[in-house]
Amino acid sequence: MSCLMVERCGEISFDSPEQNAKCFRMLGDARLRGQTGVLSERRGSYPFIDFRLLNNTIYSGEIGTKKKLKRLLSFQRYFHASRLLRGIVPQTSLYLLDEDYLGQARHMLSKVGLWDFDIFLFDRLTNGNSLVTLLCHLFNVHGLIHHFQLDMVTLHRFLVMVQEDYHSQNPYHNAVHAADVTQAMHCYLKEPKLANFLTPLDIMLGLLAAAAHDVDHPGVNQPFLINTKHYLANLYQNVSVLENHHWRSTIGMLRESRLLAHLPKEERQDIEQQLGSLILATDINRQNEFLTRLKTHLKNQDLKLEDAPDRHFMLQIALKCADICNPCRLWEMSKQWGERVCEEFYRQGDLEQKFDMEISPLCNQQKDTIPSIQIGFMTYIVEPLFEEWANFTGNTPLSENMLNHLRRNKTKWRNLLHKQHSSSSRSTDHSVQKTEHEEQTLNEGGTL
Repeated sequence: MSCLMVERCGEISFDSPEQNAKCFRMLGDARLRGQTGVLSERRGSYPFIDFRLLNNTIYSGEIGTKKKLKRLLSFQRYFHASRLLRGIVPQTSLYLLDEDYLGQARHMLSKVGLWDFDIFLFDRLTNGNSLVTLLCHLFNVHGLIHHFQLDMVTLHRFLVMVQEDYHSQNPYHNAVHAADVTQAMHCYLKEPKLANFLTPLDIMLGLLAAAAHDVDHPGVNQPFLINTKHYLANLYQNVSVLENHHWRSTIGMLRESRLLAHLPKEERQDIEQQLGSLILATDINRQNEFLTRLKTHLKNQDLKLEDAPDRHFMLQIALKCADICNPCRLWEMSKQWGERVCEEFYRQGDLEQKFDMEISPLCNQQKDTIPSIQIGFMTYIVEPLFEEWANFTGNTPLSENMLNHLRRNKTKWRNLLHKQHSSSSRSTDHSVQKTEHEEQTLNEGGTL
């Protein structure tokens, strides 16, 4: 197969699934071939997940007719490549915002370090550009543009690329979630215990990792990709599939935008490696690994934030906290995030049911209620991590505020769960009484 054929794999079909799989593997090799040590993924170099294909691929291994495959992949490749002309900002947004909206957005940015920052309102005020606007502001606030001699136009173009590579159709894993995580990361970077030791490089890494940690998320989890033998699962050998993809995609955009091209090669390589280490830490399957390590450090009191490795570890912990901080927000925002993530779970469950797959845990809308999912998430994932984070920060006002929100929100979810159970019980009792009445009527020779 020629290099040209590999590059145009999205527009080619073959006679057998084996040839198609070989094509995707070769395309993967081409995508991962980079100019420096870290492997990257080029934007638009593989098709989106299209669940219309699953009905033919899950059990039979057949992708469908050559004509159908060629038409589908060509359209997906065109659609992916054409979004905002590869990150080039149009002359005008979808519509022009009036001065009132812009003024409100600027006012919100002046309070970006407050924990009650409403990212949903900010996204509306910025016409869906919350991630780009927030990052540009934070890079200025932290002096990163001056320190790293970044070109503002190039920075803006890179951030637009990142924002546009999130999928707005995802209820949860979208650019607004990325902006929310970035705002939380900004708050954590200001915690005195950490802020006193951070270098400009640490801050830039933390903000970039937060902004790009879920880029190009397909809206389904890793087991789904593995069970459907998705290309990414094969590429990353079923290990941290999504996180590896987020990282390598970020590196691809950094190189394409040439944001850091003026830095020495060794410095660029170091940044790429550290970004990977941060993003890979968000893999929920590694939660116990990081929590155990954090507890050990705090017990032994051996964290030395003067040392780069220890600072990097705490940046990993900070990003993990930011990624799952929704239950620690004000109830109005926390509830909305909880509903959004469950909606994404349910969509996956509906797909699994449609294609006769086993429905994944938390994805069955008939059995897994939003309150029960949120209570379990808070109890087993969020509380243990944020309690240790509070121990690290020394129970600062922010840490205490987050834990207080967490406890209040958990109580509210429990109340909602109790109401659901009560309502379900009353409905069941009514059904039983109705059935007994119907049986009595029939036994007496009556009609229903």
